[in-house]
Amino acid sequence: MPKGFTENEKTIIAEKLIRECKLNWQKYGYKKTSIDVLCRDIGISKGSFYSFFDTKESLFYQVIKETQEHLYEIVEERISQNQSKYGVAEALKEIYLEYSKSSFMYDTKNPDFLSFFNKLSEQQRKELTEKSYVGTKFMLNKPFLSLKIDEDLAISILTAMLTSISQKDKMLCDSVKVFGFMIDNLIDDIFN
Repeated sequence: MPKGFTENEKTIIAEKLIRECKLNWQKYGYKKTSIDVLCRDIGISKGSFYSFFDTKESLFYQVIKETQEHLYEIVEERISQNQSKYGVAEALKEIYLEYSKSSFMYDTKNPDFLSFFNKLSEQQRKELTEKSYVGTKFMLNKPFLSLKIDEDLAISILTAMLTSISQKDKMLCDSVKVFGFMIDNLIDDIFN
């Protein structure tokens, strides 16, 4: 850690870097997000940055991990408010809305995202992929939910619907409305 920063300052600076990185990633994408600009915007030197994160990718990796955690918290909160398949539907709509605001971060087929993802270690890539799968499985395995279909089919359907974000610019209607319609019409076919 950098010399001259208190523990409290270190925590605050790391949080600012993560927050600023996410904002820039959402606006400009991975490739156009510059460490120089992030450091300038939060008021630290580039040398200090490397005391917090080893590489640009390690910062982005932390951002995506925290974003995944935040999305899982949203899901749990929505489902706890409405413990039914309709609570799951509302949670998924909220996730899609978040995806639509930040497609640079969630469109895993986008060349910009792939540029970041391919620079991660095999372990990091595996961790992100598994966390997504485990998170979806955890959402489906609530005591008040009962699947009508095979679990892998349910996960695949939900994944297919969420990945429609990559086609949002080609849709004739608002993609959030399209997703809402799909989930509202499929939720009864997925769950009892």
